[in-house]
Amino acid sequence: MNALESKIVEALRTVYDPEIPVNIYDLGLIYELSADEAGEARIKMTLTAPGCPVAGVLPAQVEEKIRAIPGVGAVKVELVWDPPWSRERMSEAAKVALGFDLGFDVVPAARLQR
Repeated sequence: MNALESKIVEALRTVYDPEIPVNIYDLGLIYELSADEAGEARIKMTLTAPGCPVAGVLPAQVEEKIRAIPGVGAVKVELVWDPPWSRERMSEAAKVALGFDLGFDVVPAARLQR
């Protein structure tokens, strides 16, 4: 990942689906991200479901955030549906934030003190 792509990831981590308290990058909605030396940025992203109420707004927010980064010129954001999004695409931090099972047992601290 080059320096500009790292800045884009930072910007994407400030964009949230209004119904989910996790940023779109950690949620796994970004399928592809690239930025070349000329500052052209390309993003392929999806939404949690085709009928998502933010379908008309979220890609524009992504484009706006990326355009605000110094060094970025042209921005292309493409909304894709294949492969369909699933929670397996989420980062571990996102799964924890949303309370999804991470494949191991969590013992409440109160039970450990007994």
